[in-house]
Amino acid sequence: MTASTRTPYGSRTLTVLAAVALALLVTLTACAPGSSAPPAASSAQPSPSAVRTDAKALGNVTLTVWDQEVRGGQAAQMKRLNAAFEAAYPNIRLNRVSRSFDDLNTTLRLALSGNEPPDVVEANNGRSSMGAFVKAGQLRPLDAYAEAYGWKERYPDSVLRYSRYSADGKLFGEGDLYGLPQVGEVVGLYYNAAKLTELGLRPPKTWAEFGAALAKAKGAGQVPLQLGNLDKWPAIHVFGTVQSRDVPAEQIGTLAFGRKGASWNTPENVKAAEQLAGWAGKGYFNEGFNGQGYDAAWQAFGKGEGVFLIAGTWLLADLHKALGDDLGFILPPGATPDAAPVATGGTGLPFAITAKSPNPDAAAAYIDFITSADAMKVLTDTGNLPVADTGKQTVPAGPQQDVFTAFGTVTERNGLVPYLDYATPTFADTLGAALQDLLAGKASPQEFLATLEKDYKAFAESNG
Repeated sequence: MTASTRTPYGSRTLTVLAAVALALLVTLTACAPGSSAPPAASSAQPSPSAVRTDAKALGNVTLTVWDQEVRGGQAAQMKRLNAAFEAAYPNIRLNRVSRSFDDLNTTLRLALSGNEPPDVVEANNGRSSMGAFVKAGQLRPLDAYAEAYGWKERYPDSVLRYSRYSADGKLFGEGDLYGLPQVGEVVGLYYNAAKLTELGLRPPKTWAEFGAALAKAKGAGQVPLQLGNLDKWPAIHVFGTVQSRDVPAEQIGTLAFGRKGASWNTPENVKAAEQLAGWAGKGYFNEGFNGQGYDAAWQAFGKGEGVFLIAGTWLLADLHKALGDDLGFILPPGATPDAAPVATGGTGLPFAITAKSPNPDAAAAYIDFITSADAMKVLTDTGNLPVADTGKQTVPAGPQQDVFTAFGTVTERNGLVPYLDYATPTFADTLGAALQDLLAGKASPQEFLATLEKDYKAFAESNG
C-alpha cells in the first residue's frame, strides 16, 4: 500500500484530518535526506543458531501488537489468527492495538522513539516510514529469523524486496529484511457489472475500451469513476494506473525506488498526466472528489454510485459484501487484449519487530504464525488476498476468483510495479499534493511533472 500503500502500499487506506497532515509534515521534515541518524540500535543480529523458535519455552510473555487491520475482512482474519495463536501458545498473551492506517502512521513514530514501544508493528514500507525507522535504529533486522523459520523459502525475493533496506535506510529494495507481509496487493479496476449491463457494456479488454466506457457512462448520467481524494494518496493509485499504460515498467521501478537514471519529464509521463487531467475536465469523477474521503468514496461505490473504481485488492471483502456478484475486478487493460499485464502493487504493510522489544523471539514466533501456510488459508476464508501460496487456495467463482486470478497473472508475468510514493522520504506528500493541483486544474501537466522531478532528482542524486 502504500500507499501503498503502501495502503496501502501497501498499502494506504483511511481518512486524513488536518492534524494528520501537520503530523506528516513534521515527520517528513525529520527524515529528510541529509539529516543525521542516531546509532542503529538494531544493527547487531543474532545468528540463526541463537534464535529461539520454541515459543512455548519462552515463559510468560505479553506481546503488544499494533496493526491497521480495522476493516471487515482484515479485522476478521486478525481476530481468528490471534485467537489461534494464543490457544497454541497459552504462555503468550497478545495486547492488540488496532488503529486506522492514518492513525497508525501518525502515532507510530512517537511510539517507536519512546522507552516502551510495541513489540510488533505494521510499518508502511515507504521511505518516510519504514526507511526512516530503519535509519533511526528503531526496527530489528529479521534475517536470522528468516533463516531459522524458512521465510526465504516461503516468500520469493520479489516479495521480500519490499521489506528490505540498507542499514542506513538509504537503499530501498535491497539489504536487510525488516518485515514480513501477510497480504498481496494489486491495483486494478473494480466495476459494477449490473451498471455495465444497463449501459450495454462489458468489462473492457483494452485501454481504449475503458476510455469509451467512461464516456458512455458520463453521457448516461452515471458517475464513471468513483474517487475520494481528500487524503491525497488515493489519486496516486489512479495516476499509477494511467502511467503504467505508456511508461515502461523498468522506468517506473527506477522512479519508484528512488534510483538514479530516470526522469519524470518524459513524453510518456506527460501523456499520462494529460489523460488524468482530461478525465477530471470531462467530469468523469464524482463531484467534489478532491474533498471527499477515501472511505466515503469506496462506500459510495458499494452502494451503487459509480460504474468503476480504481483501487486495490484490499477492498475486496468489503465491496463484495456490499455488491455481491455485481462486483467485478480486472487488471488495468493494455493497448491490446493480449498485452503483457502491468499494474501497481506489491505487498500489504509488513509486520516488523521493534528494536527495543524485550521479547524478539516471541515476536518472531507471532509473525511466523500469522504468515504461515495455515494463515494464508484463513486470509482466503476471510476474503483477503494472501501474498504466499495464492495459487494453492480454493475460492468460489466471482469477485474473489477474479482478484486471485488477477494477482496470480500479474505476479507470474512479473508485471507488478512499485507504489510511486516509495520514491523519496517526502514523495508521498509531494505527489499527493501535486495530484490534487493537477486534478483541480491548478497546475498543468508540465508543472505537475516539474514538481515531481525536483523532489526525485534532489533525493536520487544525493542518495548514493
